Amino acid sequence: MGKQVSDNALILVAPTRVAAGNFIATLKDIVSLGKPGILGLLLISTGCPLILASAGAVDLQIALCALLGGALVTTSASALNCLIDADIDAIMNRTKNRPLPAGRLGVRTAIIYALITGVLGMCVLFWGTNSIAALTALFGHLFYVVVYSCWLKRTTAQNIVIGGAAGAVPPMVGIAAATGQIDLTAVMLFLVVFLWTPPHFWALALNKNEDYKRAGIPMLPVTAGRRSTHLQMLIYAILLWVVTNALVVVSAPLGAFSAVFFNLLGAVFVYRIVRVMRADSDEVHERLCWKTFGFSLIYLAVFFLVIVIDSAAI
Repeated sequence: MGKQVSDNALILVAPTRVAAGNFIATLKDIVSLGKPGILGLLLISTGCPLILASAGAVDLQIALCALLGGALVTTSASALNCLIDADIDAIMNRTKNRPLPAGRLGVRTAIIYALITGVLGMCVLFWGTNSIAALTALFGHLFYVVVYSCWLKRTTAQNIVIGGAAGAVPPMVGIAAATGQIDLTAVMLFLVVFLWTPPHFWALALNKNEDYKRAGIPMLPVTAGRRSTHLQMLIYAILLWVVTNALVVVSAPLGAFSAVFFNLLGAVFVYRIVRVMRADSDEVHERLCWKTFGFSLIYLAVFFLVIVIDSAAI
């Protein structure tokens, strides 16, 4: 009798555990549509300019709304990007296990998730910050989804250059949230992220060249080869170096502290790209590309941290 009760209990509990496991797995897949891995840098590039523009008097409610609203709008754009790219994601090794190409989620789920996060994000920005910040975020969303994902990515080797404008919008959202306007500092910060994006992304694309070839995506390393990609990475890194120094000139809160770090960051970024250009084997080239990609992430995080320290603490 006791054995029968125990067996019946197992029969009841096992499906419950399976259902709970499936629910959690599905929830993780839905969240992954928003590419949470990139949200950290996007939040930094929104919050730090907001602090810079607040002149030491950050409104906590506005800051939280700017970060939450920006994260939700970005999540919506990323989910739609996953939906648009599902066919090519299925071909590429780097992306074939994403929920949509792997068949774990359907189109309707992705659309609903994108709509909910997008609408919520816009509401938070409109009512928690101001209309300028909200409309700026909407511009970034539409540019990423329509201009980059639907058009540029599959048609031109300059896809990541022009499309990088979408990723350069968060600093403007942060400043607009704090001040209600887009000023020269906001434009300069836009240019910083805009110029940072090509060498950052091409460092990755050089190591994923075969993936892009199979998927028919005309990334620069596919269409122009290594040497041309290296040269353009170097040009953008030098332009980035110049613009960061110009930012110190036009932004009153920034001074010698920022100038020292911006020049150090710029020098290291250029040095790493030059090392990639001089790689004497495929193995060394791949390793140096990964190091350059990793440093580019550190570059942007340190850059924004420096402007906060210089404007708020020095």
